[in-house]
Formats: sequence, structure tokens, C-alpha cells
Amino acid sequence: MPRPELPRRLRHLRERHWPEAGITQAQLAEALGGDKPLSVSLISSWENTDKVVRPPVKRLEAYATLFATRRSMSAESLRVLPVEELTDEERAERKGLLEELLVLREGKRGNPVPRAKVWKFQEGEDITIVCAQLPAKLREHFSYADPESADFASLYTYADPDALIELFGHIRATNPENAVTFHTNDELTPDLYTTHLVLLGGVDWNTVTRDVIERVDLPVLQVVRDGNEPTSGHGGFEVERHGKKTLFPPELDSRGRLLEDVAHFYRGVSPFNQKRTVTVCNGMYGRGTLGAVRALTDSRFRDRNQEYLSQRFGDAESFSIISRVPVVAGMGLTPDWTLEENRLHEWPEAAA
Repeated sequence: MPRPELPRRLRHLRERHWPEAGITQAQLAEALGGDKPLSVSLISSWENTDKVVRPPVKRLEAYATLFATRRSMSAESLRVLPVEELTDEERAERKGLLEELLVLREGKRGNPVPRAKVWKFQEGEDITIVCAQLPAKLREHFSYADPESADFASLYTYADPDALIELFGHIRATNPENAVTFHTNDELTPDLYTTHLVLLGGVDWNTVTRDVIERVDLPVLQVVRDGNEPTSGHGGFEVERHGKKTLFPPELDSRGRLLEDVAHFYRGVSPFNQKRTVTVCNGMYGRGTLGAVRALTDSRFRDRNQEYLSQRFGDAESFSIISRVPVVAGMGLTPDWTLEENRLHEWPEAAA
């Protein structure tokens, strides 16, 4: 029996691939039909998950060509460009999308729907990275963080600068046609709140992280640290399942040296703009935040971790992973999400 993944994916392409476009079934029917527009009822049948109708391969080829490039949309109409007019990048996008649709058409199991790369955004959509500012008491004896000093450098006032530098460079390189900026949480304007938000650091210092976590449906609570002394409570990420709470804390030795941090990665729809995303990269310490970032930027791990997201979460709009970040010689290691022992908690839960 045909499975509903293909009609679900076709509808997702129409409604969510370019959500701001508001593509209707009628527009799609006209575009895919070319000189002989298809009927709206035919498009509707291809999106029907209750009674699955498989489109001909040539129609899936047209789907892949259309959604491979934003140039398919003009001010006047929606159209399928000739394949020979596509750029090399667009051809590669078309190839990947067509392979996915053909796999779904055949109903093959064990072939996950590829998830769009987390750090790849639609062309022209602004991305804002938000860091906390170091508390004043941590800046007051550091001349480079003092605006009155001749040696002042504003980046010294940022918390999590390692994660910021790593992520800013990666997002800029991956999205050359997008405006990518970074700010401290107190610099955010109303317009910046409605861009794609990437939040670095936890609810104790980054107030934007706190504002977002309070507004989304996520069963993860950050329990903040009592302090930095070896005898203080080290906090952790707390999850609740079936009425039982579990805390995942970092690990420190008796002298307060960090042996293992805990990282939280969350991606979901922005509560401030339903057509944009919010991503949280957080740790109980800075090495956890950097680990959450490097899981999808480190060239040795990002592809396998991205593939794991596809296998585990499919096209879910919101998901979360809490993972271990081992610390060796004072340095945090990139978490490998494909290793079960590294994954402490995942949400949504896997289907039975």
C-alpha cells in the first residue's frame, strides 16, 4: 500500500518551502502543467494522505526543478524554468530533491527524508546571532572591556566569544546572499526579534534565550548554576517525562575543573515570527555552548550529525537534543550525535 510520506512532502514543499509566498494549489497546477495547466483537483489528490495517488515521474521532475530555485517565482507568476537555465548550485539542489521524491514515490523504508541543513536559510532572509553581555562585575577589572580604555574592544564584552566566532563565520559562508549580524541581548531592536534568531548561551545571562524558552513548547528547563566554586550547585538541564524529573548536570572534579559539560541544541519556529526560526545553542559552561555549535559546523562531524537529524526528526519543525561534551586538556570536544551514549535526551520522543 502506498505510504503518506510523499503527499505530505509535496504539501510541505508548497506551503513551507517558501512560506512567505503563499503558493496555492491553483498556482502550482498552472506552473507544473506548462502550456496545458493541470487541474486543482489533481494537485489536491497528490497531497491527499488518506488516499495516496502517486504523481508520474515527469511531474516529480517538474516539482524538483521548480523548488530548486527561488527564481521560479516572479512578481507575475510561478513557473518551471528550463533545466539548462539552472546554475550548478540549483542543479545540485534539484538532483537532491528529485532523488528524495523518487524514493518516497516508491515507498521505500529506511530512506529518511533529507532535512534542509540547519544553518542554510532562504536567500534574502536576515539572520541575527544573539550573545549575552558579560556581567559588569566580570568586566570591571579588565581594561580591554572598558569603553574608556584606549585598548577597548567590544568583543571582549561578549559572553561565549568562541561559539560566536565559530558560528558567525560558518553562517556567513553558508549564506553569502543573506545579512548576518551579531549583537548582545541588550542591543536587540524590535525588527531584529523577527529575523531568524540564533541564541548563544543560557537563561542566566542571555535574556533573549529566556524569553524564547518561556514561549515555546519544550520540556527542557535550564537549572542555573549557584556559582563557580567547587562546592556550589552546578545546575544542569532538567526534563520531565511521565511526571518524573531528570537532571542532566555537568561533571566537575573536586577542584572545580570541568570534566564534561552538557550541551542543549534546540530548533523551532520563532515565537516572534511564524515564518522564521529560532535556534538555541546552550551549555552549562562555555564549552557546552561551543559544543552545541560545533556539532553542525565542525567539518569532521557536521555531515553525520546533520544526517542523524534527518533520520531522527524527519521534517519536524521543532526538535531538541541534550548531549555530552567531553572536556580534554581544558578543551571541549565536538559531540557526535550518532553515538547513543552521547545523546542524553531527545525531543520529540521517538515513535514506538
